[in-house]
Formats: sequence, structure tokens, C-alpha cells
Amino acid sequence: MKQLRPGILAGIFVVAGVLSWAGARLWNGYGTLPGVPLAAPIVLGAIAVVLLATALSLKARLKAQRERRPGAKGVEPLMAARAVVFGQASALVAALVAGMYGGVGVFLLTDSLDVPARRDQAWYAGFSVPSRASRSSPPPSSWSAS
Repeated sequence: MKQLRPGILAGIFVVAGVLSWAGARLWNGYGTLPGVPLAAPIVLGAIAVVLLATALSLKARLKAQRERRPGAKGVEPLMAARAVVFGQASALVAALVAGMYGGVGVFLLTDSLDVPARRDQAWYAGFSVPSRASRSSPPPSSWSAS
């Protein structure tokens, strides 16, 4: 399995943002743009916290195993491989969704901030980007199962 490069994640983020911005502009021209839910940044932030806790736990177990501490709980190779695949998939989806919310947020910021509902949607979209971006870092190379 190849290491996921930050440039790929940045590219996905930018392409998704541009396409989302263009789609929001087009959709708004033909009717009403669907709203960004208030729960979006909250749920995405909670998922990021759970993933961070899992990653830190696995990292501590790997470090204890590497230092050969007595009573250290080891990490099975299949579990490590699953963690790497899950981390990469999570990073790719995070870059995509953060770009989508970013594109919609930019559209809402540049289009109509005078409408209170649109201003709230811009805030929700804006807060969704960092909560997804916190998940978009690839797992450390020390997690490699190969």
C-alpha cells in the first residue's frame, strides 16, 4: 500500500471546492439552494474526535510494542493493516467533504450575506470545513503494515 501524499488531499479539496461552488451557483440560479444543516459541523467534529482517539490509542500500543514494555498489549498485523486502510479512506473522504462544504461556504459568503438564513448556512458550512480537515491527515508511515 502506498503512502497517501498531502498534495493529493489538497488537490481533492480544491477540485471538490470548485465543483461545489459552481454547482451551488448553478443550483441557486434555477431555484433554491438546499440548506447546510446545523448538525453538520457537530457530527463531523464528533467523528473527528473518535478517529483521533482511536489513532492515539493505536499509536500508544505500537510504541509500547516497539519498546518491548512488559505487559504491553500488541497490535495484530491485520488490525494494523485495517487501520491504515481506514485512515486513508477517511482522509480521502474528509478532503472531499471539506472541499464541498468549503465551496458552498464560499458561494454563500460571496452571494448573499444580507439574508439571515444564508448567513447562518455560511457559518455552518464554514465550521464544517475544519472539522473535516482535522481528519484529513494521512496516518503516520510507522503504521504501515507492509
